[in-house]
Amino acid sequence: MGMKVTLPNGAVKECERGTTVGQVAQSISPSLNKQAVAGRWNGKLVDLNYPILEDGALEIVVQDSPEGLEVYRHSTAHLMAQAIKRIYGQQAVKLGIGPVIADGFYYDIDIEKPLSTDDLAAIEKEMERIAQENLPIVRREVSREEAIRHFGQQEDSLKLELIRDLPDEAVISIYDQGEFSDLCRGPHLPSTGRIKAFKLLNVAGAYWRGDSNNKVLQRIYGTAFPAKAQLEEHLHLLEEAKKRDHRKLGKELELFMFSEEAPGMPFYLPKGMAIRNQLEQYSRELQLKQGYDEVRTPLMMNRRMWEQSGHWDHYHENMYFTEVDETSFALKPMNCPGHMIIYKNSLHSYRELPIRISEFGQVHRHEFSGALNGMMRVRTFCQDDAHIFVRPDQIEEEIGRVIHLIDQMYQVFGFDYTIELSTRPEDSMGSEELWREAESSLQHVLDGRGIQYRINEGDGAFYGPKIDFHILDALGRSWQCGTIQLDFQMPEKFELSYIGEDNQKHRPVVIHRAIYGSIDRFIGILTEHFSGAFPLWLAPVQAKLLPVSEHYIDYALQVKKQLEDAGLRVEVDIRNEKLGYKIREAQLKKVPYMLVLGEKEKQAGVAAVRQRGVGDIGSVRISDLIDRMAVEIEQKQQH
Repeated sequence: MGMKVTLPNGAVKECERGTTVGQVAQSISPSLNKQAVAGRWNGKLVDLNYPILEDGALEIVVQDSPEGLEVYRHSTAHLMAQAIKRIYGQQAVKLGIGPVIADGFYYDIDIEKPLSTDDLAAIEKEMERIAQENLPIVRREVSREEAIRHFGQQEDSLKLELIRDLPDEAVISIYDQGEFSDLCRGPHLPSTGRIKAFKLLNVAGAYWRGDSNNKVLQRIYGTAFPAKAQLEEHLHLLEEAKKRDHRKLGKELELFMFSEEAPGMPFYLPKGMAIRNQLEQYSRELQLKQGYDEVRTPLMMNRRMWEQSGHWDHYHENMYFTEVDETSFALKPMNCPGHMIIYKNSLHSYRELPIRISEFGQVHRHEFSGALNGMMRVRTFCQDDAHIFVRPDQIEEEIGRVIHLIDQMYQVFGFDYTIELSTRPEDSMGSEELWREAESSLQHVLDGRGIQYRINEGDGAFYGPKIDFHILDALGRSWQCGTIQLDFQMPEKFELSYIGEDNQKHRPVVIHRAIYGSIDRFIGILTEHFSGAFPLWLAPVQAKLLPVSEHYIDYALQVKKQLEDAGLRVEVDIRNEKLGYKIREAQLKKVPYMLVLGEKEKQAGVAAVRQRGVGDIGSVRISDLIDRMAVEIEQKQQH
């Protein structure tokens, strides 16, 4: 009997009952069959050897698609597990889970031998051998009893635990490749020979099933790509990322530090503080022109206020509390309630709106110690927060203004960005009607301006939907920074009002807005984006003066005063070292301008100038150099 298979373009193919997904791909085109790794049959991902037994819709999943790459990497995780069992013995290795993650995969294994980098190289070699054997990868569905018997014979307690926790109605499947078999939902590549380019990256400890009460397993991370060139490009990016790591550069460039006395809480060193001050100053200048009023609110407020705002119900697990006069107080995790209190401090007319309140507000949020990561994930950070109180008829125009401001600021750093519209999360407050109104307002603004965006279902704040800005750094990595959140809830909670044209009280709408997001994290991102070579306006030391010997220190100090009087950040290297050594040191510190000062320069009142990324630019009068640097700073040039 013929089966009707509907393809994504609407075409219908007839095939014999029992024809596999792979055979349909072959019948469409040999080149598609070559690229195919799986199929989507009636919306469900299936293997290429899945037999078609009824009419339905089929999409062929190719290896270069996101789904195809996941199938490819999941099969590579199985290849790695097979290689480990071959090397160390079937009984010596217990397999946990081996999922696909961003840019690769991992497998958690229980093995007595601590694995090293050399062991990873040996595992890779065995993986290559298995790939060359081109073993068929075959799925079989088994009963719970069969699965328990199979993994019981292998004495694999981890797999037995996974089987035990599967729901009663679960379909249990095992994938076999040669002598190796693994409990897995699939789908997988048709054979090991399809796996061409992979690399095992590192090994780390991980609690079984993420529970600190369980034993620690060894987690091996790896990555895989369909082509060797793609793998090499990815490994190059990883190397580049390692060189740019903000924790490494932060230490080398003396920007910030961390201490066990305050885990996850950055200490700013003078050079890091110089960068932070510049970022804040730049933001203040732009916001002043946009009609923002800057405020500062307390770090700690009464618990009842957090209950009123909704933070207690939705966020208290991430908050820090303390007792003051036998009353519970909380360190603020967000700045919004403080701004609501400021708004409520006086009466407002409809003519005053929008009212824009901004703050560089320090917030505290509890993060698990294992999640802390330099400046990227901390327990206290400064948000460049603003709350804009608007009439409902002003929402669209005001959000448009904020989008323009964010765009203007990101351009200065050379960041491209993508936009996401995040909708109502499960843990939210307020009526469905208000949420729908808020979501459609944001959608309308984006659509009306022809802005491209994607919808991120269920990722809104608990009080309202949001527009998130994801910046792309020099390595093409995405970081969520800016956000615009529309909130009908908090004005209700705090009973905010303004007097309308009709002399009646009306509720304002609040727009929450951040551009850097967390200034601390933004500094971490910028450090990696610029690889520590900050543009002149941000550079902690803008010019380094290098006297060729101690005879010219006095002249260097005169030049230093001239530059400092012009508002520049300057250091003099007065060490009794060779000039070449001093130049190399300044280069390692990524200083934008080096001024070499010797007899000739002293007599002529000039400096021999080396510009970072350019090289020698010759002898320059100090006043001319000041003018040159002033223009570069004013224009906020990116080099």
